[in-house]
Amino acid sequence: MGVEVVGAVGRWEDFASFMVPRKPGAGGCVCVVYRNSSLDMGGRITLMRGLCEREPGPGVLAYVDGEVAGWCSIAPKASYRALVNSRTIPHVDDAEAWSAVCFVVRPGFRRRGLMHDLLNGAVEHARAMGATVVEGYPVDPDGSRIDQTSGYVGTVALFEAHGFERVQRTTGRRGGKQRWLVRRELA
Repeated sequence: MGVEVVGAVGRWEDFASFMVPRKPGAGGCVCVVYRNSSLDMGGRITLMRGLCEREPGPGVLAYVDGEVAGWCSIAPKASYRALVNSRTIPHVDDAEAWSAVCFVVRPGFRRRGLMHDLLNGAVEHARAMGATVVEGYPVDPDGSRIDQTSGYVGTVALFEAHGFERVQRTTGRRGGKQRWLVRRELA
């Protein structure tokens, strides 16, 4: 299985192929909720299309043998309105922080470890864009399983496997499980 993770700039069609709802009038976040949850679907699509046109872009895409297979939203923390204004996610010296907030792996590509590839690629993308620290806000399943909807933020174990360290518990929860602020300093 050949996996390549690249920035989403110039790849709107690939992003849209699995992140934009197909049915007119359907709901969905289009990975904009952290950026601006007040937008309707048309506004979300327009915003994300625009972000895919310029650096640093809205995140990274994973390709398996040339086919788009997954997504990770990674960008400067300041670009995520929901994080800047959050009452549940703490702020710890985050003026220059980048945040990895969302993972999506397409059906048919799950259970292959792509979230690891996506996180590695997201960190490298942030580093290439000048980031000095990356944060995540994963859930700690504490040995139990979590559902796919709750797991979109990643797990503490995923982030720790890639050099992130727990900094602080958040007051946020996903699927009834505790979320943590984790960080990795980039050399």
